[in-house]
This record gives sequence, C-alpha cells and structure tokens, in this order.
Amino acid sequence: MSMRSFSVVFEPVDGLAGVKVPVRATQGSACYDLSAIEAATVRQGAVTLVRTGLRVRCPVGTFLEVRPRSGLSSRGVVMVNAPGTIDRDYAGEILVPLTYLFEGSYRLDAGDRIAQIRLVAETPARFRRGSVRPQGSRSGGFGSTGR
Repeated sequence: MSMRSFSVVFEPVDGLAGVKVPVRATQGSACYDLSAIEAATVRQGAVTLVRTGLRVRCPVGTFLEVRPRSGLSSRGVVMVNAPGTIDRDYAGEILVPLTYLFEGSYRLDAGDRIAQIRLVAETPARFRRGSVRPQGSRSGGFGSTGR
C-alpha cells in the first residue's frame, strides 16, 4: 500500500550546530525520534525543558504530536505533557518537558533520543449544543469499566 508523503520543514535554532533531523528508528516505527541538542539533568519533583534545537513548520491541515519514549519511561524519565501538540502556526524551538520519577537525577547527553513526533491530520469539527446521555453502563469514567 502506497501512502502519501508530506514534507515538514525544519531549521536549526540560530547558532546551534549538530541538530539532528527527526528520523524513524526502523521501517516499522510509527514516529520519528527527537534528540537532545545539549546535555541536561532531569530531577525528581522538577520539570526540565530539554532542548532539541529544532523549529518546524507542518503542512496545512496537519500538526505534530510529541510523545514519550518507552525506553526512557522504563528508566523513570517521563514526559510531563504527554502527548504534546505542536500547532502548525508555532515557530519556536521544540522543547520536551521531562521529569524523573525516582530519587536523585537522570543525566541526558547531547544526541540522546528524548521523545518522538508524529504528523497528524487535522479533523475540522463544529461543536453544537445538544443532549448527551450515558450509553449503557458507560458513566463514571476513570476506570469505570474495570481493570
């Protein structure tokens, strides 16, 4: 099956060398890896905005979604605002908000993969007033259907 390819325009933040272009780790990867442009230390109880050195511009009708990396989360490093959204009209640097779940800290080196991005098609919607009633037993939320 052939899929349509979109171009996401990127540029390094002024004065930064060594910015990595987002790439898929394998042919089957759903997302493109984002890397840290500089070393950072992530601490428990604090949010660290880790720099990527990248600015991007998405095609009309799309946006980017920033997602955590499972490899980091298994070591206690989690993305605070997950998933994050990079709107098409945002022109600033992509920063990834990370924290550490355990005591102490976790060091990230320049070039480490810190998050993933995924290009998403926008779906225009209209919101209208109406009646919303539970269907069947689906009321309560927050795990209301069991484990």
